[in-house]
Amino acid sequence: MDIASREVRIAVQGLSLGMYVSRLDRPWLETAFLMQGLKITSEDEIAMLQRICNHVWIDVMLGTAPNPRFLAFDDPVAVRESRAAAEVDSLRKTTWAPQCEVQDELRQAQAVHASLEASIDEVMTDLHSGKRLDLERLKDGVDAMIDSILRNPTAFVWLKEMKRRDNYAYQHAMGCAIWAASFGRHLGLERAELQLLALGGLLCDVGKTRLPEPLLNKRTPLTSAEIELVHQHVQHGLEIVDSTPGLSPKIREIVATHHERHDGSGYPWRLQGSDIPIFGRIMGVVDSYDAMTCVRPYAPSRSPHQAVNELYQQRGTLFQAELVEQFIQNCGIYPTGSLVELSNGQVAVVTDVHSLKRLRPRVMLLLDADKTPLKQFRVLDLGEVDQDDAGRPLSVKGGLPTGAYGIDPVELFLH
Repeated sequence: MDIASREVRIAVQGLSLGMYVSRLDRPWLETAFLMQGLKITSEDEIAMLQRICNHVWIDVMLGTAPNPRFLAFDDPVAVRESRAAAEVDSLRKTTWAPQCEVQDELRQAQAVHASLEASIDEVMTDLHSGKRLDLERLKDGVDAMIDSILRNPTAFVWLKEMKRRDNYAYQHAMGCAIWAASFGRHLGLERAELQLLALGGLLCDVGKTRLPEPLLNKRTPLTSAEIELVHQHVQHGLEIVDSTPGLSPKIREIVATHHERHDGSGYPWRLQGSDIPIFGRIMGVVDSYDAMTCVRPYAPSRSPHQAVNELYQQRGTLFQAELVEQFIQNCGIYPTGSLVELSNGQVAVVTDVHSLKRLRPRVMLLLDADKTPLKQFRVLDLGEVDQDDAGRPLSVKGGLPTGAYGIDPVELFLH
């Protein structure tokens, strides 16, 4: 019998000694209980559960079965989805307009990127050696990054794509922070919320600094026991943030719930739908997208276009549909930094996306139709140009994998 079929949902008035509480109607991390799952052994525990919950789930295989008259039925799926959609709508408190062109912001963003890069390296080195998390060191870099992203979000996303590194832990922390701030800007969050999201992105996998290096760098499929060890990085991360003074509960929420999934298939608490805090839902999308596009020891990276398609296929199951749709609006069908082939055979890199014309980004032409390098790179805005030089209809034929035709963005643009 699987766990789901062993659980029954009851009103808290039906709790009694000997019952095993497997789930609450709120995240365990918001309660005084240290671990998920509780065998009720005292009236005080019953009283506490009745104060903080309306209903709970009882595992009938691990404890006393409840009286049937206290059984409660889950909210209909439509109700949960409506509640989750309303939370996304309520996020928008402002609208951010670009303050400068991406070319102008790129110059400032490079210095900020380098500073944040150094901060992440130092903080991760400290954590690996057992030192405490230096929150202020990260906050300074995050504040400067958010300033850049508010001026023009494309520059920092562009730099992230250009400055890929072999160190997955580093590049993933940086990527999650950048995409979280960019996505939050798109959703209309205020500046203080963008800081929380970006810091949450930097720290969501911080618990992996306590896992063995050979496990994290393993290039073959993980065993079930190894997967369980990796899943423990969430608890390790919570221990790190809990020992760090001055961290917002929202950041703890992100660390705790970024691996929960809309359909309840995530970990560690198997929360679903609107039971997952909204920042945890946002970070789940961001974390998954960036992981797919990073170079990982155990899996080849996917092109940004492939990762977007994967998220789209998982909308409504692993991820809330409204958040996936908004994320794709933010990064584009062909995200900034991705290589594409045009309908005339030319190869280009996406330099900017249009929110209303997601299939027609601004690109920089790199290779001619015969795949030979152009003598001079040329910027082309497909939102304004619909024909090539020969008068033929021009569009994006499809995305290309990172490094296609030997194209190295760093060599092309940053040296």
